[in-house]
Amino acid sequence: MKDQTSSANKLVALVTGANQGVGNEIAKALAANRYNVYVGSRKLDNGEKAAAEIGENAKAIQLDVTRQQTINEAVVRIEDEHGRLDLLVNNAGISHGGTAPKSPEELMSTGRAVNVSLDEVRAVWETNVFGVIAMTQAALPLLRKSTAARIVNVSSGLGSLTWITDPECWAREHFGIVYAASKTALNAVTVAFALELEKEGIKVNATSPGYTATALNNFQGTDSLEAGSREPVRVALETDGPTGGFTGPEGPLPW
Repeated sequence: MKDQTSSANKLVALVTGANQGVGNEIAKALAANRYNVYVGSRKLDNGEKAAAEIGENAKAIQLDVTRQQTINEAVVRIEDEHGRLDLLVNNAGISHGGTAPKSPEELMSTGRAVNVSLDEVRAVWETNVFGVIAMTQAALPLLRKSTAARIVNVSSGLGSLTWITDPECWAREHFGIVYAASKTALNAVTVAFALELEKEGIKVNATSPGYTATALNNFQGTDSLEAGSREPVRVALETDGPTGGFTGPEGPLPW
């Protein structure tokens, strides 16, 4: 049954991959700003633990963006409980196809164009690219019921072809087909949705947390989670900002 009072007084957000890392920081910030936040998590137990730590404005929701059934069930639940969605944060992402943590050096040794496994590419792109498309398409009917709908895609500076091809770019050696190129593709997906949905007043933006210490890089990033989450949180909370943008910790990023 839809909670009419809650829906009227609070904005409704869904954050995928929100049980840890940047997604969890975004969910915390949204809840602190009186959002009803759905904490998306592949494993429901992890999501429930994270939601309990966030507080009463957070609810766990089982969501694996590579499984259409869980996407559909999540959308049905949000519709039943609130009738709309004001903010979708596509944060869920993986850096490799395995389960054991890998250092950035290990990721690059198997992710270069000359030796990369197509199975590895497919596994990562299934979450980082196709999962975002599937989740966004499924959420659109609920987003269209909002008066100020926004979509935020958590990307990476590594996805910027302009930056990565600059001879002075320090990260050139870190560009591979698996993770980095998946973020380039995500940026293209972001632009495509932004151009298509602008006519409906739905804003779509990409944001990078920078080189943040998270499970994606086996916690070897140089920026703290608090610092790295600052820009994604800002973009997620911004209800009257632009559309079709790509920003990072230091401001606008080139596509």
